[in-house]
Amino acid sequence: MEFHDDDLAHFETHGAAPLPVSNDQDYVEHEGARIWYASYGTGKPVILLHGGLGHSGNWGYQVPALVSSGHRVVVIDSRGHGRSTRDARPYKYELMATDVLAVMDTLQLERAAMVGWSDGACVAMVLGSRAPERVAGVFFFGCNMDPGGTKAFVPTPIIDRCFARHAKDYAQLSATPDDFDAFVGAVSEMMRTEPNYSAHDLAAMRVPVAIVQSEHDEFIKPDHADYLARSIPGAALILLPGVSHFAPLQRPAQFNHVLLAFLKRVLP
Repeated sequence: MEFHDDDLAHFETHGAAPLPVSNDQDYVEHEGARIWYASYGTGKPVILLHGGLGHSGNWGYQVPALVSSGHRVVVIDSRGHGRSTRDARPYKYELMATDVLAVMDTLQLERAAMVGWSDGACVAMVLGSRAPERVAGVFFFGCNMDPGGTKAFVPTPIIDRCFARHAKDYAQLSATPDDFDAFVGAVSEMMRTEPNYSAHDLAAMRVPVAIVQSEHDEFIKPDHADYLARSIPGAALILLPGVSHFAPLQRPAQFNHVLLAFLKRVLP
């Protein structure tokens, strides 16, 4: 029987499945921050970029599936998230994208598929736009590319459980464990004002893109996902039934099936 955690009760209490043990994890010093990463397996590289307020451990159900399918998987804690630090500058998706390139340079990865979830999806799309020669494809899950793509925020028990888990993890992992409220405020300000990609910007994308939208996403308008898929040349629109913004945690097998099919296409 497939694992389901639709209400995130398991995630709130236990978190995602633990990441495998890695002998290749470290920090990269870049632009006033120490960026944590870990690498697993061998094969064609895939970089997993987590959502806002989270950390790489939220990919615990995806890493083993990708490694067993023959990929080298790199996870990165975004600046100020998880084990990574930040400087006093405001959060910017473009700055986070340069952090990813710094990790790639350290690991001597010329090119990789980018898998992004929420804020991580935006970072992945920025990379696809700004550094297409480094990007084999963008798996864009649960995010917007302009402020008009988001729904009005409505608290739900699922969101509350996820937020509670993020607070626990931040206290355990962060170099500034008492600053969670300030962290939330700073990330929320970025989400409120960015990104601001126009239809013209999207039309200039030249890497393979999958726009992946959940049936019950709490934050992203369905018509925005349609708009992104129409605006980006050759983009595919993939709908995930029965899940929400937290699909990788709620129904990992369903999410992984779609993800692996995308990677098979862009990393043949």
